[in-house]
Amino acid sequence: MQSGQTRGGTAVVAARRTDEAPDTTEIRRLADAAEYEVVAERTQRRAEDAGYGVGRGKAAAIADLVADRDADAVVYDGALTPGQYGNWAELLPPGTDLLDRYRLVLGIFAEGAADRAAQLQVELATLRYRLPRLRQVTEESLLNQATEKGSVVLDVEARIDRLHTELRAVSDRDARRREERREQGFDPVAIAGYTNAGKSTLLHRLADDLSVADLGAGHADLDETAAVEDRLFETLETTTRRATVDGRRVLLTDTVGLVDALPHDLVASFSATLDAVADADVGLLVVDASDPVGEVAERLRVSLAELEDPRGDLLVVLNKRDLLDDEALAARRAAVADLDRVDDVLAVSAVEGTGIETLRERIHDALPGESLAVELPNSGETESFLAWAHDHGTVADLEYAGETVTFAFEARPGVVERARAQVEESGGTVRDSD
Repeated sequence: MQSGQTRGGTAVVAARRTDEAPDTTEIRRLADAAEYEVVAERTQRRAEDAGYGVGRGKAAAIADLVADRDADAVVYDGALTPGQYGNWAELLPPGTDLLDRYRLVLGIFAEGAADRAAQLQVELATLRYRLPRLRQVTEESLLNQATEKGSVVLDVEARIDRLHTELRAVSDRDARRREERREQGFDPVAIAGYTNAGKSTLLHRLADDLSVADLGAGHADLDETAAVEDRLFETLETTTRRATVDGRRVLLTDTVGLVDALPHDLVASFSATLDAVADADVGLLVVDASDPVGEVAERLRVSLAELEDPRGDLLVVLNKRDLLDDEALAARRAAVADLDRVDDVLAVSAVEGTGIETLRERIHDALPGESLAVELPNSGETESFLAWAHDHGTVADLEYAGETVTFAFEARPGVVERARAQVEESGGTVRDSD
């Protein structure tokens, strides 16, 4: 399935942990989100088996259980290597779907991808995941006959190449759109991070036309019992909204959420999302501060590793600070403050609004901008210019003094240069503000 979507049906859950009994609550919820009915589960506490993840005997017992229950799939709570995938495929009844945690999550992402960029990225990530596993289970003789009869492996490789080409076109189009918006006086700000970190709640807190109240009862940030399905589907929506930050016009984009512990090459598949963050004037890397310190730091390391040469400041936003005491919050600040390319660390509660004004101030400080002190004749032409200035930047200290109008204008550097040219053409005077 090129789309990466899962088929649904009945499933047997398999889980292993080295040092503790497996907790299957989350993997069951993920299976439910992918429309699988879990009809049985088998768990094991032991060191990882190189051949199957679980022990060989446990794997055989699971295969027998699948046959007895006539299950459609095995859902494995963890990552299966291509070799393990091939071993399972030989063991399971023909036609049984084998989904490890990453393949299951990517299937849910495929169902929830709302726009073309998200769809392309999810499909690319899914095919990158499938390719080494297809190679593992494909007979070498088929590869030798590929030039005559075709090969599923070569088909997937060709599809991956086409997806790269289409994604580059999407990324180029989006980059041109961002540049056009900059010329119009808008400042792109991207909100990035992992699923369930509170990105959409932060968007609602910052945007001009949204509010946290719009989220309603049952949203993940407002109700801890919200279904995993809701959290995953909501975070796949790539949404852009206008916001006003101390007079500056900002376009906030809530990007597709990353997934915990995805391999590097799969994370890299989400290039359009990463490009949007890297090309933003300010990137907000949102993490759930209530997660353990090590997880907070690791998720930020993964996010930062994929962002090459970001245009603007990267601000770490420790969300859900209301769930932590001062000591715990300080520990998380210390764990991320020294990460490369982090320009600042701020703690907020998107739900309660704590720290939001400080975040707004920091975003404003990070926006590229210049300012002018302007003096123009008091005329209709000046009023027209003021209307333009209000639409493209921030007008402050406006005074009418007889035949003249004075004010300060702040905006993006390119917009300020356009304003300077208009003022001088109108016979006004202008000087750079301190």
